[in-house]
Amino acid sequence: MDFAQINEKIKGQSIAVNALRSEIGKVIVGQNDMIDALIMGLIGEGHILLEGVPGLAKTTAVKAFADSSDLDFKRIQFTPDLLPADIIGNRIYNVNQGNFEVKKGVVFSNVILADEINRAPAKVQSALLEAMQERQVTIGDSTFELPDPFIVLATQNPLEQEGTYPLPEAQIDRFMFKILIDYPTREEELSIIERFEKNELGQKLSKIVKPASILEWQETVRSIYTDERIKKYVISIVFETRYSKENSIKQLIEVGASPRASLYLILAGRIRAFMDGRNFVTPEDIKEVTYPVLRHRIMPSFEAESEKITTDKIISELLNRVEVP
Repeated sequence: MDFAQINEKIKGQSIAVNALRSEIGKVIVGQNDMIDALIMGLIGEGHILLEGVPGLAKTTAVKAFADSSDLDFKRIQFTPDLLPADIIGNRIYNVNQGNFEVKKGVVFSNVILADEINRAPAKVQSALLEAMQERQVTIGDSTFELPDPFIVLATQNPLEQEGTYPLPEAQIDRFMFKILIDYPTREEELSIIERFEKNELGQKLSKIVKPASILEWQETVRSIYTDERIKKYVISIVFETRYSKENSIKQLIEVGASPRASLYLILAGRIRAFMDGRNFVTPEDIKEVTYPVLRHRIMPSFEAESEKITTDKIISELLNRVEVP
């Protein structure tokens, strides 16, 4: 397939992406970054951590995303008494047959919403690790493949920390994006009220995209051109988090980003170009995805925390320091 054919293919598929955006937008007002991140995570087969106070439609957005994509959706409410078997499944003894049978858990779905993931202890959180990384689950002595596509969307409340179990760094690093969800604007909140009064927020959505189409999008993204200078730009950004020569940045970072950051920056940049209908990645694509890719991979220093310097502020300084190709 030549360059012109790839371009036409990307433009056609990006129209379907915009249709998916519009369909989700029928029940979600604003929150465009969250909607785009959900679509990008699905295309990139990357999991997403959604952080925001209660009532900002995180669960509603995920369900609308699954419904309009014609994907199987399951929600897990994480609580302190949750067990790993509740997520992945267990072996159940069948009295009639006289043997053990495997009962699969809720993780065997296309879209998994792990609601308030930091409410459950570490053994339950870690039950998701094999599923998220290997896309398979082991129950007893049997291993089962998970559906394709498969994505875990986890939410957590940044304010209420009493009785929670913070996610370990190794598990946080497995998420492609961390999305911060803010309050709606005045205009958006007025629109929410008006839609609520008209009973439009609970409307049934159309199945815009089939799973087979999503797999085609994933294949197309792999063909998007990424120049060598873009790759070096990504490496420069990631290395700036580890070995910055600028003291004002160095003293704000305790631990820099892992190699997963470089991989996800390239992948997310390609998806961003794809969603815009382009066959090549620009530095602006990389800049746009740097915040959700890096904000959970940089560990701020004590000095940064004491001065209330956010990770996003640190990333902004990094981007100003690295030369754009």
